[in-house]
Amino acid sequence: MSRLPNDFALSNLSHLSRRGFLKGVGATSALVLAASWGWQDAFAEEKEKKFGADGMPNGWVDDPKVYVSIAADGTVTVICNRSEMGQGVRTSLTMVVADELEADWAMVKVQQAPGDEVRFGNQDTDGSRSMRHWYEPMRRCGAAARTMLEQAAAAQWKVPVDECHAQLHKVVHEPSGRELGYGALASAASALPVPARDSLKLKQPAQFRYIGKEGTKAIDGEDIVNGRAVYGADVHFDGMLYATIARPAVYGGKVKSFDGSAAMKVPGVVKVVQIESRPLPSEFQPLGGIAVVASNTWAAIKGREALKIEWDDGPNARYDSIAYRKEIEAASLKPGKVVRNTGNIEKAMANADSTLEASYYLPHLSQSPMEPMVAIARFKDGACEAWGPSQAPQVTRERIGERLGLPFDNVTFNVTLLGGGFGRKSKPDFIIEAAILAKEFPGKAVRVQWTREDDIHCSYFHTVSAEYLKASLNKDGLPSGWLHRTVAPSITALFAPGMNHEAAFELGMGFTNMAYAIPNIRLENPEATVHTRVGWYRSVSNIPHGFAIQSFIDELAHKAGEDPLKYQIRLLGPDRQIDPRTLSEEWNYGESPERYPIDTARLRTVLETAAKAAGWGRELPKGRGLGLAVHYSFVTYVAAVIEVEVKDDGTLVVHKADIAVDCGPQINPERIRAQFEGACVMGLGNAVLGEISFKDGKVQQDNFHMYEVARMSLAPKEVAVHLVTPPGDVPLGGVGEPGVPPIAPALCNAIFAATGKRIRSLPVRYQLSGWQKAGA
Repeated sequence: MSRLPNDFALSNLSHLSRRGFLKGVGATSALVLAASWGWQDAFAEEKEKKFGADGMPNGWVDDPKVYVSIAADGTVTVICNRSEMGQGVRTSLTMVVADELEADWAMVKVQQAPGDEVRFGNQDTDGSRSMRHWYEPMRRCGAAARTMLEQAAAAQWKVPVDECHAQLHKVVHEPSGRELGYGALASAASALPVPARDSLKLKQPAQFRYIGKEGTKAIDGEDIVNGRAVYGADVHFDGMLYATIARPAVYGGKVKSFDGSAAMKVPGVVKVVQIESRPLPSEFQPLGGIAVVASNTWAAIKGREALKIEWDDGPNARYDSIAYRKEIEAASLKPGKVVRNTGNIEKAMANADSTLEASYYLPHLSQSPMEPMVAIARFKDGACEAWGPSQAPQVTRERIGERLGLPFDNVTFNVTLLGGGFGRKSKPDFIIEAAILAKEFPGKAVRVQWTREDDIHCSYFHTVSAEYLKASLNKDGLPSGWLHRTVAPSITALFAPGMNHEAAFELGMGFTNMAYAIPNIRLENPEATVHTRVGWYRSVSNIPHGFAIQSFIDELAHKAGEDPLKYQIRLLGPDRQIDPRTLSEEWNYGESPERYPIDTARLRTVLETAAKAAGWGRELPKGRGLGLAVHYSFVTYVAAVIEVEVKDDGTLVVHKADIAVDCGPQINPERIRAQFEGACVMGLGNAVLGEISFKDGKVQQDNFHMYEVARMSLAPKEVAVHLVTPPGDVPLGGVGEPGVPPIAPALCNAIFAATGKRIRSLPVRYQLSGWQKAGA
């Protein structure tokens, strides 16, 4: 083996229990602590019962453990149980521990946890929840370690412990001025009992050294820049084999027959292997197909090109995007399953002074992370070990064991850095492929490499959606009634047949939890049949719901002849905190409704903040416009104001985006801003360029020349992220996903302000003649 990081050498850690703080002594670390997310254990158990079956692999409930060790040389190592895909979780979690520990950042490093629920709890990196679930446990973990070091110093000096205080990687005895470094104290500290949780003294915010501060250096940034960081394709073993796979182009298709003789003649090809398809719904299992295994990637690719395969395209062979759009748009115009009903919508419509209705459409999208799918596996002596960029290491380990018929303990999965994920790498199909092929070559490591075409053709796509809205209006222009139907294939169709309605967690993403002050509301969800793999995508169903609602409100404001900002604030009504259970089923991103009510004052504040920063209401040159949108998702409040210019030939220029964010306490401000800057660019790419289309069941796009992502010319000339500090003591919100939903409606509302042209169907490129220049 020529390249594997030290991150995978975790055998030095002793087995630690699932709950509470426990200590253990490892072979190379003098002090080891574990943290458990336990600040609402009773509610966590209730949540597990209610939400565990809502389509998430391990539910929305976490009971994770992370470990902190101090070596004899003073090095502090934080083991991160969540996957790093650019969101900065390895840095942010580590800086929380380092702060409470009073550690010197230069003496701190991070180590990635392998997939192991017994030791590390739920490791799914999704739902924008890593920091909001881990902030308090990691603080307590650092504080416990600091307390034990102070106790060890006091015992050695034979002085009262309250005379000993940790200060930047050492403990100081204040009366005498004596001091000892953490490395010198670690062994003695490890022999002490872990302090009771209620005895810990956490820092006050004024004492924070790293938390909430600017300028903390990314813990693995230097390794990423200089190429030492290990991504999936960087894992290498001497004598490794390489594989590419010809997969069915239609979901549910399978191989009828194949001839691999020509492939075997390609220099470097060593074997052609059939991977069996699984019956639908196939969950996270591979699509199946024919694999070509070779001594190098190029030979594997050329061998795949030489295969002769006859396909049975199966039940989805007639899936056509154009026909399906007509189908779901027709469904949106008819009554569907009622998921929220307040007041009397029929009476409101009958007594209205006027009405307004509109339909919106969003196509499938592909996550298309810059790093295509890649995985390495090795099978030997009845055990399998795999490496890869996964957001879900535990379900990966489980599915490998199930597919290979191995006991769970005979499977090891190691997490590499992710070159982007956006939800695609929550599904381990590509890693299972590597494990299947590794079993064909005992003792040999086998790497499965996807091409960009593989990635775009065989993704778990963001759902297509048709949205229909109708409002009954009073004389003051505000709606007395609101009817909204959303029609979209559900993620739950991956797991069971007949799942033709969106699940509660999908409907709770900006649809059933809409917080506007409207007396009569009916929300409906007509059926939609799935014809391809639909999966998680950054911010998930918030994208179609947010686009439709925020676009429609802008249309209502225009009909009322009112400024959209003022109209939004009137529509929000008086400031109030809403129990989400009063709006819909108990779905609030898996969080306690008591701790996380929907706060309309926070929605109003982000609206006003973004508008003020953008100079809302100022005179603009011809062809320019400002558009705004606001959205609550992942228990975070976000508003965006976008300034666009539409030139005479239709060319679109985005001059500025002002984004106001209230995510509660701000742990790592630099990473928060980075996430919202990136979400802005991704949201623009979704809105202007993004579309996956199907004909005869097959994806029509091949690579980035056909499925375009945002280029520099489409990105705003300036993105300003404004971090809003909420009043009072509120818990943390999510950061990774909430920046996406308001971007598309803010953009389209700005285009309307600039041109008078209303865009209700994405992507925008079909509506503006100059879209090619915008995406060039």
